[in-house]
Amino acid sequence: MARQLVLAISPPPEPTLENFVPGANAEVLARLREAALGELRESVLYLWGEPGSGRSHLLQATARAASRTGMVVADDVDRLDEAGQIELFARINEAREIHGCVLAAGPCPPAQLALRPDLRSRLGWGLVYQVQPLSDAEKAVTLRAEAARRGLALTDEVIWYLLNHVRRDLPSLFAILDELDRRSLERHRPITLALVRESLRGLDI
Repeated sequence: MARQLVLAISPPPEPTLENFVPGANAEVLARLREAALGELRESVLYLWGEPGSGRSHLLQATARAASRTGMVVADDVDRLDEAGQIELFARINEAREIHGCVLAAGPCPPAQLALRPDLRSRLGWGLVYQVQPLSDAEKAVTLRAEAARRGLALTDEVIWYLLNHVRRDLPSLFAILDELDRRSLERHRPITLALVRESLRGLDI
C-alpha cells in the first residue's frame, strides 16, 4: 500500500502578498495591494484560475493585509448555496454604495459560473483577472531559492526530476523538499537523484 506523504512536516509560512511568487501575475499583485490599502477604485475584484495557480493564497494574504479596511472576501464562489449567493450579491451592492471592495474568486470567469444570473453579472462588473500558474522554469527557480533558504543545494537534475515526477504545485513541492531534507539529515547524505528516488518510492505523490 502506498504511503501518504505528510504535507505538513514543518508548519508552512502564512500566506502573504510578499511571499507569493508572482510569475506572470505582477499586475494582479499590484491591484491586490491597492485593495488591501483601500485604494482600489473598483468595488469588485474577481480572480479565477486552475487548482494550484495560487488564487487561494492571494485571497488569504489580501484578507490578512486588509484586516483594517473591512474588505469582503469570498473564495470558491461556485460552491455558494442560495443563501450565500444572496448574501454576496447584497455585499457587492453595499460595496458600491460605500466605496468598499469585494474580493472574490472561483475556478472560471464569472460568465461561466453556475450561479444566479444577477450575481454572475455583479461579479463581472469590476476587475477580472486570471491567475496564471508558474511556468516550469519559474518553479525551478523558486524551488532552488527555497532550498538555498534552508541551506540545501539542489542540482538541476534533481529539480527537473521533481518537476516531472511529483505534484507540481508549490505547496506540494515544498512539502517534498521537507521530506528530502529530513531524509538527508537522517542518513547523512546529500540530496542526490538516488536519494530522491529512494525517498519518493512508495509515496502517493
